[in-house]
Amino acid sequence: MKTSRQSVILDIINEENIETQGQMLEALQARGVKSTQATVSRDIKELRLVKEIGPDGRYRYAPANEDESSESARRMEEIFREGCISFDHALHTVVVRTIPGLASAVCGAVDAMGEDAVLGSVAGDDTGIIVLRNAAAAERLCAQLRRAYKR
Repeated sequence: MKTSRQSVILDIINEENIETQGQMLEALQARGVKSTQATVSRDIKELRLVKEIGPDGRYRYAPANEDESSESARRMEEIFREGCISFDHALHTVVVRTIPGLASAVCGAVDAMGEDAVLGSVAGDDTGIIVLRNAAAAERLCAQLRRAYKR
């Protein structure tokens, strides 16, 4: 279901100029695909769609350029490595401590990893909180971060 819905989303953006998630939801419904705005939002994130300026000067969703996407991922990893001081988990939450001013960027790096278990993150100046589906997912994320970033 998810794969076919995402395939329809890709067809839609290739055929129509879709500016908003609401328009995407309407286009899906017009094609007989039932969904919610929250699901459309997750699909856009998973498909790594970006907004670009179309020929008419209005924004529209489009697939990310592979070079831009990989460069963005590389920069986010670098921000995480350079900015993260420590991280640990308690129950279903991971707390990340950073150098001042980088908590938002570090949480963004974790969000960009695309982990399904990550429900969301909130960042202050030097501390970020990442909420996961359960304690096991928080423990796995910390282990993954330790391996990937040798912390």
